[in-house]
Amino acid sequence: MKIYINSLKEDWVVDQFIAEWNKYRIEIQTNQINEADIVWIIAPWTWKKISKRKLKNKKVLCTIHHIDFEKFNKKEQDEFYKRDKYVNYYHTISQKTKIQIQRLTDKQIFVIPFWLNQNNFFNIEEKDLLKEKYNLSKDSYLIGSFQRDTEGADLVSPKLSKGPDRLLQILKAKKETISNMEIILTGRRRNYLINEFKKIGIRYKYFEMVNTKQLNELYNTLDLYIVSSRVEGGPRSLFECAVTKTPIISTDVGFASELLHPSSIYNMENFQKALPNIDYAYRNVQEYMLPMGLKSFDSLFRDLYEN
Repeated sequence: MKIYINSLKEDWVVDQFIAEWNKYRIEIQTNQINEADIVWIIAPWTWKKISKRKLKNKKVLCTIHHIDFEKFNKKEQDEFYKRDKYVNYYHTISQKTKIQIQRLTDKQIFVIPFWLNQNNFFNIEEKDLLKEKYNLSKDSYLIGSFQRDTEGADLVSPKLSKGPDRLLQILKAKKETISNMEIILTGRRRNYLINEFKKIGIRYKYFEMVNTKQLNELYNTLDLYIVSSRVEGGPRSLFECAVTKTPIISTDVGFASELLHPSSIYNMENFQKALPNIDYAYRNVQEYMLPMGLKSFDSLFRDLYEN
């Protein structure tokens, strides 16, 4: 059995999945689509780079990371159905996204979360040394947000699917009771929150571009990480917080309710009561670590190949 996985090269988390798959499953991966028994379209927005003639002659599995129906216009819908003609099966990482996909197709959908590389993300005990390294006060209560919050079209408007308006509401409330609160931001397109923080006097530090080692270290400085999204596939921060033992609370999106304790899931009416459960999340994330996290994919591809 040979599997061809489409390339991305966008410096995104999917690039990491591709690199790790090619490393840990070198015996079944191929860079030549002609040799492949199965084509895995892991980055569906790049599917047109693959020869349609070759796709017709292969078993094709397509990963859908998430669908934001607020932005799923006619163009997006047409693109889905053009690609769907060449897809035999779908893969996604949460039951919530499976339900979204079922609104568009009756083809078989497999739900398997992506694996987690515990060599990249892990708990670090020396918290004070990390805070010193990043010039963070040992006395600050640090809350993290590591995903973009601003629309790329104007670099001003909030990216509502990620819920930065919700995060701002939560932080305003916490500011009333946590006088030493400071927000840690990473990544591109943080314009919306930074502008709002400046208006209302919320202290923050912004590390725009960090590598994986630095990201892991920043997780380990936090007292709390907040996912405030309206729509998500994962998000990866759930898994990364779980394995680094970073306290996390989240809206009920993506894989959150399957990884976190019910007390850690909140809505905008009860967010004040949300409580992280580090041990619960850490126990649950174990099965997704390498190499165990690949086994469900092994079984899936073996079944697709044999049937």
